[in-house]
Amino acid sequence: MSQPLSGIIPPLVTPLRDRDLLDSEGLERLIEHLIGGGVSGLFILGTTGEGPSLSYRLRRELIERTCKQTAGRVPVLVGITDTSFTESVNLARHSAEAGATHVVTAPPYYFPAAPPELQEYIQDLVAEMPLPMFLYNMPGLTKVSFEIDLVRRALDMPGICGVKDSSCDMIYFHRLMEVAKQRADWSVLVGPEELTAEAVLLGGHGGINGGANLHPKLYVEMYQAAAAQDLQRTRELHAKVMQLAGSIYTVGRHKSAIIKGLKCGLSLMGICDDQMAEPFHRFREPERAVIRERLVSLGLIKN
Repeated sequence: MSQPLSGIIPPLVTPLRDRDLLDSEGLERLIEHLIGGGVSGLFILGTTGEGPSLSYRLRRELIERTCKQTAGRVPVLVGITDTSFTESVNLARHSAEAGATHVVTAPPYYFPAAPPELQEYIQDLVAEMPLPMFLYNMPGLTKVSFEIDLVRRALDMPGICGVKDSSCDMIYFHRLMEVAKQRADWSVLVGPEELTAEAVLLGGHGGINGGANLHPKLYVEMYQAAAAQDLQRTRELHAKVMQLAGSIYTVGRHKSAIIKGLKCGLSLMGICDDQMAEPFHRFREPERAVIRERLVSLGLIKN
């Protein structure tokens, strides 16, 4: 890779009709909605996609259908995070065969690996990868962080192409950027949309932002303004992103409310079903009515 991947790369929700049944028509509509909104890539089987909750059969079907529908128009990134090394490798190989362009891995999330153990794990994993691999820093869910020293060592691994940082730690981000400058082909992408404008203004390459499922054009325009260092326009669009996040992610009492809100919104927009992967369940009518009202306020649906 000669150029770093950049722009807005939404982490797709996984449209479901039942616990192990893909909403294939909804997936097609979602992909067209996002590509039509100008996104720079698609990321499947991440946190927003409920990847760890899906069966291996369903993960493979999602990869195949996404790659077929995308048809090379934008890069497709596939999350391969697993507690099993072999299953991560198997999913990466299946992704390559289906036409994906990158894979993404967070640390294994059951037994916390110490930094030397995690470094060995990544060295062993990247040696088996058929595609360029992003490191996914998600300590809030995996209990383990890709420490800066490990990232620095990863610069010497040609198969690694960058980092997706969802730590919400801007000090870590600044240190990450200093390391990444040593590789012109490396991307530093951030997960939290509330921090994406700031990160891009400071040299980051883009965002893997859940809210872009609902309003891809808004996030793309915010990225473009920040990349152009247009501070006034960036402030305006960042405020709209904050409004969307504050409206949709705060309905419900539990951490699952973020994904529930996104799926409920997409359902109300007529894009895909809002079935959740267990142990979670879709919003019931009271929450759904609140999401509907807020989508109207955001201009995403009509009253």
